[in-house]
Amino acid sequence: SYGALPRYRLSRGMMSATFCACLTPVVLGFVFPAAVLANYALDYYQESLTANYLVYAGNSLALSTLGAGLAVIFGLFLAYGVRLSGNPVVKAAARIASFGYAVPGAVLAVGVIIPMARFDNAVDAFMDDTFGISTGLLLSGTVFAVSYGYLVRFLALSYVAVEAGLAKVTPGMDGAARTLGEGPMGTLRRVHFPMIRGSIITAAILVFVDCMKELPMTIILRPFNFETLATFAHQYASDELLEESAL
Repeated sequence: SYGALPRYRLSRGMMSATFCACLTPVVLGFVFPAAVLANYALDYYQESLTANYLVYAGNSLALSTLGAGLAVIFGLFLAYGVRLSGNPVVKAAARIASFGYAVPGAVLAVGVIIPMARFDNAVDAFMDDTFGISTGLLLSGTVFAVSYGYLVRFLALSYVAVEAGLAKVTPGMDGAARTLGEGPMGTLRRVHFPMIRGSIITAAILVFVDCMKELPMTIILRPFNFETLATFAHQYASDELLEESAL
């Protein structure tokens, strides 16, 4: 049984002290740092706000949108597959596929680039021996490599969010849809998707934000002369130009 929590009426002094105590972490953890960054950004925006800055912002938005879209698609596929099968082996495989979030970005980037480099070298050697044509790097140092790295690293965020949304849909809804003639994909499209739309949007936002700020993986896997806002800010910060990196 559940009982109501006891309520205590505070005096005016205790009310003010309690309010300040609850407000302190927000002020020190967000308001104050954000105010300092905003002040730096306004004072040094001419050094940072250049034509290249807009290009880097576009690169970040494009990569993050692509990474979020891939993560949501694969996360939905995994979560729905686990729901349909109910097999512990399938569930364990889905969990293993989402282990990337626990691995440091630099380590995961090395794990991504090694097989891609081997594939590129194998294709290049075959084409050179057979047709006398050098293909160069097909996958390594491309947007595909960065997007794949984002997918491996942040799939867990999407999978967990979508799985939580599907858990709220009772199995009876699946049975009713099957009784009315819908198959698995039809049930997902017409029944589950409208009900878990909020969870899918949440998953996309979480992955998008993490992709925007991901630095080690982006630096290692990015194409040559390809900058994002994260790498752009890192260059300023590594030179101790904190004011210029604020924007």
